[in-house]
Amino acid sequence: MHPYEVLLRPLITEKSQWQVGYEAPQYAFEVDVRANKSQIKEAVEVAFDVTVTRVNVVVMPPKRRRNPRSRTTGAGAAQVVRSPKWKKAIVQVKAGDRIQLFEGVA
Repeated sequence: MHPYEVLLRPLITEKSQWQVGYEAPQYAFEVDVRANKSQIKEAVEVAFDVTVTRVNVVVMPPKRRRNPRSRTTGAGAAQVVRSPKWKKAIVQVKAGDRIQLFEGVA
C-alpha cells in the first residue's frame, strides 16, 4: 500500500487538540482499514517529515441509527442504517517535532 493511501484524514476533536499540547505530542488520523502500524508510521514520517515514536490503532465499530424519513411497511417503523467500521490511529512523535496541519486549529 502506498504511504499516501494510508492516511485518509486528520481527526480534529477536543481530545485530539488536548493531546497535541503534550511534551511529546500525539496526533489522531483516520486511516485505511487494511493499514498496519508500520505502514501508518511510514506514511506519517513521509507526509509530515517527523519522527514517529509510537503508534496506537483502534478499530471503531459500526454504529446503528434510525432514519425516520424512510418508512417501511408496518406500524411506522423506521429503517435502521449502519455506518461502516473505520480505523483510527493515534501517532506520537518525538519531543520537539510538530505537525503544522494541527497547529492553530482550536
